[in-house]
Amino acid sequence: MRGVKIQIVAFLAFFLAIAPAVNAQLQPGFDKTEYKEMLKMAVSVADTPWTNQRFIPEQFELAYRSPVTGLENRWDLWIHNSERIAAISIRGTTGSSVSWLENFYAAMVPANGSFQLTKNQSFEYQLASNTRAAVHVGWLMGLGYMAEGIQRKIDSCYALGYRDFYLTGHSQGGGISFLLTAYLRMLQINGQLPQEIRFKTYSSAAPKPGNLYFAYDYEIMTAEEWAFNVVNTADWVPEAPFSVQTVRDFNKTNPFVNAKSTIKKQPFPKRIMMNYAYRKLNRPTKKAVKNYRKFLGGTAGKLVSQSLSEFKPPDYLNENNYVRTGSTIVLYADEQYYDKYPDNPANVFMHHMAGPYLYLLEKLP
Repeated sequence: MRGVKIQIVAFLAFFLAIAPAVNAQLQPGFDKTEYKEMLKMAVSVADTPWTNQRFIPEQFELAYRSPVTGLENRWDLWIHNSERIAAISIRGTTGSSVSWLENFYAAMVPANGSFQLTKNQSFEYQLASNTRAAVHVGWLMGLGYMAEGIQRKIDSCYALGYRDFYLTGHSQGGGISFLLTAYLRMLQINGQLPQEIRFKTYSSAAPKPGNLYFAYDYEIMTAEEWAFNVVNTADWVPEAPFSVQTVRDFNKTNPFVNAKSTIKKQPFPKRIMMNYAYRKLNRPTKKAVKNYRKFLGGTAGKLVSQSLSEFKPPDYLNENNYVRTGSTIVLYADEQYYDKYPDNPANVFMHHMAGPYLYLLEKLP
């Protein structure tokens, strides 16, 4: 293990030696070339089910590949071959049922808290300032197993003069990249990570990571175009997980908070009709959230415990209001796209692969 660490430091030192004397700084704004490199490194891992060919970044070299942790989570550290820029790429879902379980473990938990990973390791996290912010428990768990290793490598790169980091991932890796971005930026806000480090995020083909209040905080933290969510409109993955909005998901000041008292003030016939309509509209969403919490939290959590017996999750919330998060770059699937990539029910990942994303990327102005 010590020998591997020495090799990593030597590798980084080599790139530091050949880098320009003045660091090239990351700039805000979406850049097609940058995203193309991020997509290539995100899908260069050959064991993801949507990869039908190997993609190799042109400007980066692989410096480190983490061990597999949690439910088959893994991440890579890439180093730019001429500038002092590093990239952290989160692996997406593999073909195993254990890896897919992390996606289906989709109950919501608070965006701030802690839980037990093993008997000797806990994960304390803060992903938002808003106490109502909530996120996907499965991907948060995946982050928990990787966070310490990622932070150590950032510290090592920082000691060698690196100040610029890309954060990226495709599919499940894209979902986790939202949470990683929030985690690292909150460390900076709390003085636990140097303020001068610049993070720029490209979440690719990512599912929805959390609720509206998490999205609000994330978008404030990454304002001025420092994070992007790139989606193909033909891809179903960015539409997941299932989302249900109830009257409890609104801000405290809203027209629904006093609905029952307002209905009581209505004349008798009208009051009966309005009560009936309110119950018919309100009860199904509450029941749906209860069922999602039961199956995507309780049932899925029991299956997780079979693989990770020492993992102890935080309490699940009675909420399932997942929303699209971040500044979205829309890769629009037009008629020409469907001529080239027609829908195929036998291949549900057809529109999720790197090829269609790269094809639509080239059509952007």
